[in-house]
Amino acid sequence: MARPPTVTFLGGVREIGGNKILVEDGPERVLFDFGPSFSPVYDDFFVNFLQPRSTSPVKDLLEFDLIPRVPGLYSREALAGSDLPYEPPTVHAVFLTHAHYDHAGYLQYIDPEIPVHVGADTRRLLEAIEGSGGRGYGEHPWELHRARTAVKLGNLDVLPMPVDHSIPGAYGYLVRTSAGTVAYTGDFRQHGPRARLTHDFLAEAGKDGPAAFITEGTRVGPDPRKEFTEQSVRTEVDRVLERTGDLALGTCYPRDVDRLATLYAAARAAGRSFVVSLKTAFLLSSVAGQPGFPPVPVPGRDPGLLVYERPKQRYYNWEKPFLDAAVDAEYVRAHGRELLLMLEMAHFPELIDLRPPHGTPYIYSMSEPFSEEDVEAEVLQNWLRHFDLRYHPLHASGHCSAGELTAIAERLGPATTYPIHTNYPEQFRPRGLRVRLPEKATPYPVADR
Repeated sequence: MARPPTVTFLGGVREIGGNKILVEDGPERVLFDFGPSFSPVYDDFFVNFLQPRSTSPVKDLLEFDLIPRVPGLYSREALAGSDLPYEPPTVHAVFLTHAHYDHAGYLQYIDPEIPVHVGADTRRLLEAIEGSGGRGYGEHPWELHRARTAVKLGNLDVLPMPVDHSIPGAYGYLVRTSAGTVAYTGDFRQHGPRARLTHDFLAEAGKDGPAAFITEGTRVGPDPRKEFTEQSVRTEVDRVLERTGDLALGTCYPRDVDRLATLYAAARAAGRSFVVSLKTAFLLSSVAGQPGFPPVPVPGRDPGLLVYERPKQRYYNWEKPFLDAAVDAEYVRAHGRELLLMLEMAHFPELIDLRPPHGTPYIYSMSEPFSEEDVEAEVLQNWLRHFDLRYHPLHASGHCSAGELTAIAERLGPATTYPIHTNYPEQFRPRGLRVRLPEKATPYPVADR
């Protein structure tokens, strides 16, 4: 007798990030997302420059149960030295929801014969990240799926549906098995500029009456975040710039294309130029005009967009096209009142040369830390105090609030709901619905009624 279709959570269980979801139906075994966790367990062993060895990455991660022990998944090279013997692929495909590191960062370890299915916009972002010195994703047959067009894999029909998130090219999936539909949200929100995409995904999921609803729950539990929309971020940034007579500073995720477009528009409205890093300049140039991306400014083409050059001993080839017109710390000191300078936290030593005036506003347009003990948050505050910068946390989350998630689940009415990508799954309790708190590596029948 054939085994009924199952879903197995290989990651994302009681942790932020690290989603690894295996759906099996007959001989078909399909994986959704494959990235590292932001769990404190990872930081117990690896932090900053202490990382798994490049010559034996899977061996080192397996030692601490930081990557799943799945035969027929990893490349022969990645398994070097480990006690998990190499086997030809038994996982038939990987589907990626989006290009964030916690969903895509372990693709480099997967067998190069296993195809990876992504949207064309997702693939474009991955290429831009790799092209600017970011993490590699390995060699794979890259299969570009079309939104709202099902991919047939034996017993499985996988329908990719675009959703709104804090990065373009984000997808949810409806996985239609022989025992019912598995609706997997990936990371998503309803308050961003592409909220309509999320609504369309949820409407399509509702038509299927999902047997299993797998939802991210990043904001379930204690949540200090103020509920900003992208427009309210713009409004608040406008207010900060109106009150500022000199330099303004900020930080945002360098791949949050929507936020970059918002901050650029705010800077231009305030009569300022928007100054970005070499890496951001490369990203904007890579995605401008591509399908699935919002309109973005391009260095060398659009007015009021400047590129900041940090002193380095060596510049990469991808940086060199932007250097001739780039500005430096001396320029910023001389023209501060005309600028909104974006400074990634890793580049904070530039403040020593910039010498911003006391009371300079600093717009922090990123997520709050996941815990009050976040070391990076403490270091950030040390720098702000040292240079007497005024802190303005202005961020529209990439995730639905707990209340929104509850309402969505109640509206869909699935047979079983699985909250993942959260530290507090037990706090997700929609009325009248069966919620199962998944255990890692335990197969659950799709028709688990």
